[in-house]
Amino acid sequence: MSTCEFRAVDKDGRVVCQKIGQGDCEVSPNLCRECPGKQANCEHIRFTLAKTAPAPIIVRYATGRVEVWNNDPPALRFQRAACAVKAAPIQSPSQCLACTMRTCRALVEVQPVVQPIAHPGKVVQFPRPVAVAS
Repeated sequence: MSTCEFRAVDKDGRVVCQKIGQGDCEVSPNLCRECPGKQANCEHIRFTLAKTAPAPIIVRYATGRVEVWNNDPPALRFQRAACAVKAAPIQSPSQCLACTMRTCRALVEVQPVVQPIAHPGKVVQFPRPVAVAS
């Protein structure tokens, strides 16, 4: 997993995200993988995040047994996001992935051509195979 410039450790030892403006700012590696800012992968996006934790459901059976269902993990979404180039709001990472600025940038970027090393190396002659009579 690549490091995130917004993730840090606070003085209490919790891993926190500096971009979370609403909700608890503590994050886990799984939550960072699902970050909408990381999914957009664009240097033009400016954003803050909101972390939502699902409310647990209390189930009461007729027999008197009570269960608490809390299986859903917390989720991150954009609280506010906008493109700095287009000056337009963004609601989801898919808008950045479909952006024309992104496709033009991919066409302009040229991959470096790897040239073989042009130096004469030592030439080693292998012995010729000799037929063995049986």
